[in-house]
Amino acid sequence: MRIGVIGTGRIGTIHANTLSRHRDVGSLILTDADTSRAQELAHRLGETAAPGVEEIFRWGVDAVVITTATSAHAELIGRAARSGLPVFCEKPIALDLPGTLSAITEVETAGTVLQMGFQRRFDAGYRGAREAVRSGRLGRLHTVRALTSDQTPPPAAWLPLSGGLYRDTLIHDFDVLRWVTGREVADVYAAGSDAGPAMFREAGDVDTGAALLTLDDGTLATVTGARLNGAGYDVRMELAGELDQIVVGLDDRTPIASTEPTGPPAADKPWTGFLERFGPAYEAELNAFVEVVRGERANPCDGREALQALRVAEACELSRRERRPVHLAEIPGGTASAFA
Repeated sequence: MRIGVIGTGRIGTIHANTLSRHRDVGSLILTDADTSRAQELAHRLGETAAPGVEEIFRWGVDAVVITTATSAHAELIGRAARSGLPVFCEKPIALDLPGTLSAITEVETAGTVLQMGFQRRFDAGYRGAREAVRSGRLGRLHTVRALTSDQTPPPAAWLPLSGGLYRDTLIHDFDVLRWVTGREVADVYAAGSDAGPAMFREAGDVDTGAALLTLDDGTLATVTGARLNGAGYDVRMELAGELDQIVVGLDDRTPIASTEPTGPPAADKPWTGFLERFGPAYEAELNAFVEVVRGERANPCDGREALQALRVAEACELSRRERRPVHLAEIPGGTASAFA
């Protein structure tokens, strides 16, 4: 199997390393807007570098992995679909609903595969939470609390391109909330604060956000996010039911300290970022993609799944701007007919 990797930044490098040592992947072709970066990575891995995207398709590959800037995702997904190639793409498909719709339509028209990179679905903790909920261990689920807090913010130049806190960061929480609970979000009420560094205000973004989500069975969920959490990278999900309560992301590296005299001590080596925290999950999702390409398993996260997470993010952003509750029915894309 020969796979083209388009984009060799941080996550592209991680994915290329995983694929290069996979027993079912014979070779890689790597390309990047920064050609020297792609060449250096190819040399290090013993793979081939291509001067551009055109060569990826012209030289011939069996599948494509897209880890470029978000602005290029939809076009590249469409190009791969028209070439009949299965695609793995980092989230999101696009930063808007029309762009997302266009790419999904191309994939479905071509009858190809699009697997989205929501790596938390492959994390052991979240998988355990899904099993606990689906097995009935918690009883009736009544409350979910999810959070994502970055230790350090992204570069200022990235903020205007990111789509904002809800689309860029909390979209992972929205996706895994649906995946773990098996429920859809019915309505949201969101707020944000830009009281931190001026670069967030200048980008029209917020550095801290919170949302109250009501699921379609009445379960309440809170999702919070922060760009400046000095203690470390903190990603957790608490699920409380009538019979039991569990938490994802609580271990000896969770960057939180108890004020109780008998509470656990602060972490000696707290998590610092997503690549470290979710390393095994990133590897597992690429292994799953290879199995999908080989026809050995069903697609674990298709474009429609990514669309629903984006719709929740869109609803939260609208709620924050207009300071009102937003029903998901207000956001296009709830049914296949909405895309026609």
